[in-house]
Amino acid sequence: MTAQILLIDEDAAERRSMKAAIEAHGHAVHVADTAPAGVELFRRHAEQIGVVVLDVTAADGLNPSVIPMLAEINAGVPVIVCTTEGATETALNAVRAGAFDFLVKPIAQERLIGAIESALKIHRTSQQGRTPRRARSGSVSFSDVVAASAAMSRVVELGRRAAQSMIPVMLEGEAGVGKELVARAIHAASDRSSRPFVSVNCNAITPAQIEDVLFGSETQTGKVAEAEGGTLFIEEISELPPVGQMRLLEVVQSGEVHRSGQAKPLKANVRLVLATNKDLIEEVKAGRFREDLYYRVNVFPITIAALRRRKEDIPHLIRAFVERFSLEQRLPRTLQVESSALALLTSFDWPGNTRQLENAIFRAVVLAEGTSLKESEFPQIVAQVTSHRGATVGSEAQAAVYEPSPIAKVQAALAERAASFSGGPSAPSTGFNGSASGNVIVSTDEAGNVRKLAEIEEELIRFALKFYRGQMSQVARKLGIGRSTLYRKLKDYGIDPDDPQKDAA
Repeated sequence: MTAQILLIDEDAAERRSMKAAIEAHGHAVHVADTAPAGVELFRRHAEQIGVVVLDVTAADGLNPSVIPMLAEINAGVPVIVCTTEGATETALNAVRAGAFDFLVKPIAQERLIGAIESALKIHRTSQQGRTPRRARSGSVSFSDVVAASAAMSRVVELGRRAAQSMIPVMLEGEAGVGKELVARAIHAASDRSSRPFVSVNCNAITPAQIEDVLFGSETQTGKVAEAEGGTLFIEEISELPPVGQMRLLEVVQSGEVHRSGQAKPLKANVRLVLATNKDLIEEVKAGRFREDLYYRVNVFPITIAALRRRKEDIPHLIRAFVERFSLEQRLPRTLQVESSALALLTSFDWPGNTRQLENAIFRAVVLAEGTSLKESEFPQIVAQVTSHRGATVGSEAQAAVYEPSPIAKVQAALAERAASFSGGPSAPSTGFNGSASGNVIVSTDEAGNVRKLAEIEEELIRFALKFYRGQMSQVARKLGIGRSTLYRKLKDYGIDPDDPQKDAA
């Protein structure tokens, strides 16, 4: 099916080469040689363009506001960024700013067309009204927060306490851990649940605009006024410019907001929930964040752990995402998740956290051909995990720590798309092959007697080997035993240590 592609690249030779490849595949191409020209072209043809291909290897680097500007015009259009192998940080910033995918130059035609076709499929899904990038509804509650781990259970407990008061809440944690979900749950559990929940991301607005967006002007209402009587959620508060920090301090101290161009202040009755992925104390020490504002807003801090620190949550999140996206795609039945795919996804450390996992599941569901999700549905994750396992063979010290490669970090940041997914995770009820208790070890035999400890231990070890894909250091660490003990037990149970997954449960 013919689609319209916008190609933005300063290199004339690269433009010609990619344009020819895309047109040879039957698509129409709009070209622009600069980012401003590309944004203007997109503004004129936003309803027709299906994908934007944006080169980010210019000498002065990527303007971080370009992708949010494209999203503001039409957030449903995926943006694919192109970069050189050495420009990892530029690519990382691009995907965090909202890119859908990234390509490393020199780009094989098959890879370019494959990325465009995947993006087009998701764009068509968006046009059919089944996009996962709708705004979260205001009905999110703490029951929507997956909290199988002790770390997330603590977050839910603190969030419930915070909801009972009016004090400002500071949500701390890496990008993608689910800070907005927790903020919405706090709002829903508070006395202000019937009033607006308004969010604003300081990183997605230019410093010149942020004051008017937040506090209003003669021509603009402002987010503070929009949230009147409800909750104002400010993401990436560390990126608020100094003047904006001063004005926010006035709101906190006096309960009044001064609009640009108006002499008389307006009352501001809002509950503040703020979020940051930076250490604000360090920002204060560096002089980038006001100390007086810090002590005013950091009254009730809640830290949300990275997903790699709470892997118990991963199977439940996978189930919830598969179920939700299967419903959104109007599939006849919920897709199954094969045990090998579950083991793969659980063994990965998810540098982009829950949002990256959510993005990976969404792509897999949208692009799935069969009735179940297999390892092959997650080729990028397979490549990273396999690469890691190969690099750690024979090195116990290396095997104990997973450090993503620079490209892996960029790939992880794909989850930082500006548009957020819809709805909170649903109750973990279906989505796996077999019953929902497929990972439960039975403690009694058929006669109702308690099983022998050795039987249960062997079963647990075999399951752990499958669950962590034969990564011996991780298996030993999770089982709470030393590697030498683990190898001895493998020998006792007849499990080949050179191929531990061969007979794994």
